[in-house]
Amino acid sequence: MLRSVEVEYWVIDETGRLTEPGELTEASPGAEREFVEPLLEIKTTPCETPTELRNELLERVGDVLRRADSLGKGLVPLGTPVFADEIRQIPCDRTRVQNKAVGEKFEYVRHCAGTHIHVEQVPGHVVDQMNTLTALDPALALVNSSPYFQGKRIAKGARSKLYRWMAYDDLTHHGGLWSYTEDTEGWNRRLMQGYNEFVTAAREAGVDTETIENNFSPESAVWTPVKIRETFSTVEWRSPDNAVPSQVLRLADDVVSTVERAVEDGMRISGEGRVTENTVVLPEYETVEKNVEAAVLEGLDSDAVRSYLRRMGFDTEAYEPSTERIGSGEPVTREEARRLRKEHADRLRNDVQQTGSVSTQRSIRG
Repeated sequence: MLRSVEVEYWVIDETGRLTEPGELTEASPGAEREFVEPLLEIKTTPCETPTELRNELLERVGDVLRRADSLGKGLVPLGTPVFADEIRQIPCDRTRVQNKAVGEKFEYVRHCAGTHIHVEQVPGHVVDQMNTLTALDPALALVNSSPYFQGKRIAKGARSKLYRWMAYDDLTHHGGLWSYTEDTEGWNRRLMQGYNEFVTAAREAGVDTETIENNFSPESAVWTPVKIRETFSTVEWRSPDNAVPSQVLRLADDVVSTVERAVEDGMRISGEGRVTENTVVLPEYETVEKNVEAAVLEGLDSDAVRSYLRRMGFDTEAYEPSTERIGSGEPVTREEARRLRKEHADRLRNDVQQTGSVSTQRSIRG
């Protein structure tokens, strides 16, 4: 089953201040500007194996880091920039429409940097893939990377709280996780409902229909964490924060393995859920919903979340969410935020070097 990842990183200068990527977009295939100025996205191509995905992501991030070092810049693997008065967006019709439709709350989205994992659609099993990823959504706790927004500690997964509950609170079909779907027709009906809600909000804010339709389709207008992406022939999981590559790769491997198992062995929905070597039982949606909330607010501090993730096949001890190590809980100043960004930019460099070294050793032994 082909898989790919997209990871967004904040770009900083030597002082830890946020800055534009500039030439970093030329450093590697898949390195692209995001819709806000200090954010860079690094994408892989669809890969057949975990090893192929590992090698490609490390190569691309490594190439960008080498260019960043020559320019006095760094990449920061934090879900929020910790403290930033204003994150400027790149002017275009698309972001103008989003600002109008969402209103002032769209400011929250500008402070979010995440990871997207794409899994190849398997004909006849897309609903199984969707529902499995929905059940795995509490795994976002494994890579929560920042608890801060504007210097204040708001949740173990600050990005998820901003994105799901604060930015799209007035658009009921956007941002948050949807319940299990019975068929693709049901998914498409929900998607159209969300799109129509978005179009209505944009029109009421003064945007003309032609501008909306020229910039958005139903697929691109709705930001629920698990999506069928017909454009890419994938099912996409958009929930995790950004993180260092070793953690992103581990999460992708674990998640895709469970989705593969659900396709190969079948899955059903019952009780509290469990995943074994030959069984995929998804929990009732109410259990998923409860654990998603705890994953955002408490992360791995929640006994219930750790227990849930272990039942669903994750080794929670293998993950090191950086949100657990950031700050004492007290407010963070601008100067401290810059120091934290520099510290985590160094973590990213070290992780790429160490993970790349391990991968090379494995390849040699193989």
